[in-house]
Amino acid sequence: MTAQDLTALLPFIVVSAACLVVLIATAVRRSHAVAGLVTVAGLTAAFGLLPAAASVAPRAIGASGAGALVVLDGYGLFFIGLILAASVAVAVLAYGYLDRQEEHREEFYILLLVAVLGSMVLAASSHFVSFILGLEILSVALYSMCAYLRDRAISLEAGIKYLVLAAASAAFLLFGMALIYAEFGTMNFSYLAAQMTAGAYPDRALVAGGLALMITGFGFKLALAPFHLWTPDIYEGAPAPVTAFVASVSKGAMFALLLRYFSSTSAARLHGVFLVFAVIAATSMIAGNLLALLQNNLKRILAYSSIAHMGYVLVAFLAAGDLGPEAVTFYLVAYFITTLMAFGVVAVLSPAERDADRLEDVEGLFWRRPVLGALLTLALLSLAGIPATAGFFAKFYIVAAGASSGIWRLIVLLVVTSVAGLFYYLRVLVAVYSQPAESAEPAPRLPLASGVVLALLGILIVWLGVFPGRVLETVQLAVASLRF
Repeated sequence: MTAQDLTALLPFIVVSAACLVVLIATAVRRSHAVAGLVTVAGLTAAFGLLPAAASVAPRAIGASGAGALVVLDGYGLFFIGLILAASVAVAVLAYGYLDRQEEHREEFYILLLVAVLGSMVLAASSHFVSFILGLEILSVALYSMCAYLRDRAISLEAGIKYLVLAAASAAFLLFGMALIYAEFGTMNFSYLAAQMTAGAYPDRALVAGGLALMITGFGFKLALAPFHLWTPDIYEGAPAPVTAFVASVSKGAMFALLLRYFSSTSAARLHGVFLVFAVIAATSMIAGNLLALLQNNLKRILAYSSIAHMGYVLVAFLAAGDLGPEAVTFYLVAYFITTLMAFGVVAVLSPAERDADRLEDVEGLFWRRPVLGALLTLALLSLAGIPATAGFFAKFYIVAAGASSGIWRLIVLLVVTSVAGLFYYLRVLVAVYSQPAESAEPAPRLPLASGVVLALLGILIVWLGVFPGRVLETVQLAVASLRF
């Protein structure tokens, strides 16, 4: 381990140190304010150290004999920065949310920091060992976070369901990795890329089986149809800040790894793999949008919406050339911001005993809390892909990437299902702008820090929709370092 390796790993070291500080501080004396402050400070410091890590990038770290375990290049650092920024927003929103609870608030931040660390490892993974370690670090923390409010039966149910199904998906991934390793004798992405590009694998059935099992595991983690059945229940049962984290950071880290693995190994260009991903993308877009039409719970609507959005991202993922990875990365940036905004509004509206996720909870919101009503409107318009929002330009970028590769059937399906998706977003907007019922519960006081985070997210949604150039340049530079 050299000084340059340590410099490249500084963001990881700081997040780990922040986790230990919160753990020790909680053991000495419980203080919600201290735990929240140390968490936000640690995540912010890790984000601030990214330029130092970038100064020694690209950096491959790990055992040279087996290949690098992690690669800290522009692509990995970009997603690590996105994960850290989103996690700061989650931590701030969680502070106001948990402040309404009576006890056991400090441990949440320990779990959050552990989950962030696992997500960072996933974004930089270039080896099956680091992949599974990062995945399990993230997953184990999420099991507890989903069931964190143990007094709520629905949260305990969400935690148990996520535990069982995530364990099953990890088994698929491990079995798939074992088959790939049995054929190639390596677990490093770059070595796999060299052998798969050369076609140096006689047992194609073994490789196909391994890829099929890995795709199944990826499908669960990204809530892609037909592996999506867990999504609405976990989204509804988990506390709102946890749902925001699962919908944004967890999925973003997995998609960063998916893009790195399949782009570096060129496995996505195999005809069978391409066809499977195309079917999954089409199924996700159809199932997500149609099932969302049947829901009356805001978190379940957003859950099915997220399934459709992951299908949209797969369209760009299947596009050839550099435009595909660029569209995927930009769409994930827009999706992070918009999803955090939507669930953030739910979090600040939630009373102590339950989440404000029913449609009647947002009924007349614009007249009761105009700013929150406007922010929720902005988030929904961005999810729907309305012009002048981040969602519109992100979706346009995906269409451009798909058109450049001639995958017209998926593009047409994307457009048609997006139009269908307008209906369930409009249902929520109708509730937001309807006259409030006289019996409507008063919303909790909006914490200042949460209000600032929501305002910044709103500004970013408009800025990316109107002036996306600066972010596009950063995305292009990040994707340029993807192939190694």
